[in-house]
Amino acid sequence: MTSEYTHKYLQVEGHKIAYIDEGAGPPVLLIHGIPTSSMLWRNIIPVLARTHRVIAPDMLNYGKSDKPAQADVSIAAQARLMVGVLDALGLARADIVSHDIGGGVAQIIAVRNAERAKKLVLSNAICFDSWPIPDFIPLQEPGAEAEMSLSDFLDMLREFLPQGVHQPEAFTTEVMEIIMAPWSSEEGKRALFRNFRRLNPEYTQAIAGELTHLEHETLILWGQHDAFQKPAYAERLQKTIPNARVRWIDAAHWIMEEKPDEVGSILADFLNTQTA
Repeated sequence: MTSEYTHKYLQVEGHKIAYIDEGAGPPVLLIHGIPTSSMLWRNIIPVLARTHRVIAPDMLNYGKSDKPAQADVSIAAQARLMVGVLDALGLARADIVSHDIGGGVAQIIAVRNAERAKKLVLSNAICFDSWPIPDFIPLQEPGAEAEMSLSDFLDMLREFLPQGVHQPEAFTTEVMEIIMAPWSSEEGKRALFRNFRRLNPEYTQAIAGELTHLEHETLILWGQHDAFQKPAYAERLQKTIPNARVRWIDAAHWIMEEKPDEVGSILADFLNTQTA
């Protein structure tokens, strides 16, 4: 396992998008959520890169990607940009592994650009009316960031982030620093508030009915103790997507931090098993 990765950059719709590109073989696109980045996958990438070309972008306004003041950073826009990443890399199709709001992005891609997605993994994913979580709603108010100092903002993140694990020891100082690094400046603070404001369930609600037509083999991978994206939503996704099954992890929201070996093994097995 490593936390040392070299990010590459490409242009999508005029924006600089950072991404990790490791391994060779069939492509798999890893899509993170909020408030994480491609580094969410740092312990999973080496496992998948044994058999796949692993591409882990930072969504626009996240991680090392551009943080433009005016751009649309809704999950609908991010879905379009992630398809743009595939285009820029010359990839017609990829397996898509997603987490949190990245799961909403993946659902939109699967519905709107079905031919671009092969297998689908939805991990602790937003869906239907499951989001935004209550903690984020006050942060969507106009001017909320102006009323919060950088120090108070970082303290808020330090208090919030560990709530995403079931086993406190899994949320180490290193994990905290990796997640917080892109936000630990005034520019980063403003960027994260812009992301908070685009958390709108209308996007997942709009495609909810179309999930019943998805033909993609789908793995719903969920922490059974997740307080942010409740396990009942995993069961609802399974009932809605025809070719879906659920695997439970004895963890909360950040399953890649709590159980990286188990998650990596399950993902590798799923991606490497030939579809009947």
